[in-house]
Amino acid sequence: MAAATAAPRAARRVLRGRSCNVLLSLLGPQRFLSTTFKASDLQIELTKDPKPKPDPGNLIFGKTFTDHMLTVEWSKEKGWGKPYIKPFQNISLHPASSALHYSVQLFEGMKAFRGADKRIRLFRPMMNMDRMLRSALRCCLPSFNKSELLECIRQLIHLDQDWVPHSDTASLYIRPTFIGTESSLGVATSKHALLYVILGPVGPYFTTGSFNPVSLLADPRFVRAWMGGVGDSKVGGNYGPTIYVQNEAANQGCQQVLWLYGDNHQITEVGTMNIFMFWKDQQGDLELVTPPLNGIILPGVTRQSLLDLAQKWREFKVSERIITMGDLIKGLEEKRVKEVFGSGTACVVCPVNRILYQGKNYHIPTMENGPEIARRFLKELTDIQYGRVASDWVLQV
Repeated sequence: MAAATAAPRAARRVLRGRSCNVLLSLLGPQRFLSTTFKASDLQIELTKDPKPKPDPGNLIFGKTFTDHMLTVEWSKEKGWGKPYIKPFQNISLHPASSALHYSVQLFEGMKAFRGADKRIRLFRPMMNMDRMLRSALRCCLPSFNKSELLECIRQLIHLDQDWVPHSDTASLYIRPTFIGTESSLGVATSKHALLYVILGPVGPYFTTGSFNPVSLLADPRFVRAWMGGVGDSKVGGNYGPTIYVQNEAANQGCQQVLWLYGDNHQITEVGTMNIFMFWKDQQGDLELVTPPLNGIILPGVTRQSLLDLAQKWREFKVSERIITMGDLIKGLEEKRVKEVFGSGTACVVCPVNRILYQGKNYHIPTMENGPEIARRFLKELTDIQYGRVASDWVLQV
């Protein structure tokens, strides 16, 4: 009996600060794993009222959705049900659902791109599936087969393929979501859950355009994530509380928030993006640097792609290490900083031109022809995404 109670106590300690993979090893797979759904069981109901397709040049991010959606239900008693593709519709939830009260919820962000050859491609989608599964285990939601989910998503996109914009400045945004639907109050593991996927054509994320520089508010009073928390998981609770700070940034004339952490004001993320700096280090060597995946940074797919591209170029040092505001300011004062930019699925690459920190504006210089490294990253990534360059990073729909 002592051994039986020791494992749950140990698991609770692990959950505070370490990977849920370790938690699985303590409790055993039977604690979270269940029979998975299969794409071969997919049931499809076509809409009887298809909507008109929008003009790709007038898309507003996140406001338009396609004709169909994917849903899969899970319960502790029955495991996973069959996956369904059905007409896009509202979801009915019990008022006590755990997603509504305790944020037992997570999501992903992916895109599908239509190339000049008319083919539709997904960009490194298995990385999104990996991250989604990690987030699910962190929320004590059931495991699933990543390949089966990806195949269900592929079939959903294939069905709604006419919604993928015929444009090299627009794409189809894919939002897999996983929520606890336990219909009782109490902070506990959900015995019921719903996984669903919705799609929508999108243009540039920022209203200023796809590559226009943004200004940032860096205020150490506000923290996005902390050690032992869920900053490395894509859960809704990481985003809702940031709206207040985003409004504070707007009130001070900035477009986004530069999130700081710790007494030394470590630079962590920018808005909902990962952050990069291109500069000369104190030894005079060119370096691309981004904060490390230490538990408070979301492991972005675009972030990893930029690191992979830079390693392939072999033209400068590529580092994942802690950067502080003090490091950045010193670099600016010594004229070593060349570019600062964010990266993410929604915006791809976004330059930064100004940071407001402790009442002072710090202007980020750019090279003679603008943010050359950020622009180069943007071109190489979009060339892959839209099929202008062959790559094993894409999956054709």
